[in-house]
Amino acid sequence: MGLGGSWDGEPLSAGDVAAAEAAVQAALDVGITMFDHADIYRNGKAEAAFGEVLSRSAGLRERIVLQTKCGIRLADGDRPGIYDLRGRSIVQRVEESLTRLRTDVIDVLLLHRPDPLADPADVAKALMSLHEQGLVRHFGVSNMNAAQIDHLQAHLGVPLVANQLEMSLHRRDWCEAGVLVNTPEAAANGFPAGTVEHCWRNEIALQAWGPLAQGRFTGREETATERATAQLVAELAAEKGTSPETVVLWWLQRHPAGIAPVIGSANPDRIRACRDAVQREPELTHEEWYRLWITARGEALP
Repeated sequence: MGLGGSWDGEPLSAGDVAAAEAAVQAALDVGITMFDHADIYRNGKAEAAFGEVLSRSAGLRERIVLQTKCGIRLADGDRPGIYDLRGRSIVQRVEESLTRLRTDVIDVLLLHRPDPLADPADVAKALMSLHEQGLVRHFGVSNMNAAQIDHLQAHLGVPLVANQLEMSLHRRDWCEAGVLVNTPEAAANGFPAGTVEHCWRNEIALQAWGPLAQGRFTGREETATERATAQLVAELAAEKGTSPETVVLWWLQRHPAGIAPVIGSANPDRIRACRDAVQREPELTHEEWYRLWITARGEALP
């Protein structure tokens, strides 16, 4: 999302492309080879900047996995922002993304958010058409619960391979939903119970967006709880010879469901700080994982 400069209507600049090149190179340097986009990021300029990088880098497309999303339409004049998963809209958005990304095929297409007006049969027909034409290899969803995934999968001739959800040491409702059962706090949690387990059981990869929690535990602490958590993160990082960013990501990666963080940053230094989350297995003990969780929640477990 950070690629492509501003969100306004200004055209892509040489500086925007240079910044994208630096971010992509930093990712490749640490072993990251999957890149996540959405058609709306920077009003399309994020995809366009990345496409320019691809066009300048011979052989790069064959070395990476390219993922993008569609299904959100930003506000435009008097029209508010809406969700749009009509089949014809999906096809149009994919064609536009392919043009901006300067590629012949998208490896993974995610449906960005649920559209209450979407007909799953219509959605599936569009997806299968894109698949049969060789324009999209795999499909997934984002911000969907188990029932929504099942409802779409029942109409789709290929398996959904991913569900991207906000998951982090700050956004812990996905984890807490499972331990707040039969407690007064359960109703306030809101996360759809069983979604993590459904994805895990059906080999739908869980992708975590916002996994660094906007830096809340690595330099942008605002509350006493965040400061206490950041201190613990820093202590564990020092003990294990890694960065605080890695410890925050390890907390997600330590979960047995195999959560894959989508780090989201376009800052080369911040990308490099995540190196050990790519190159080393999570080195958190059972007790350390729980210490991080309890400290971040600011109170003991029920």
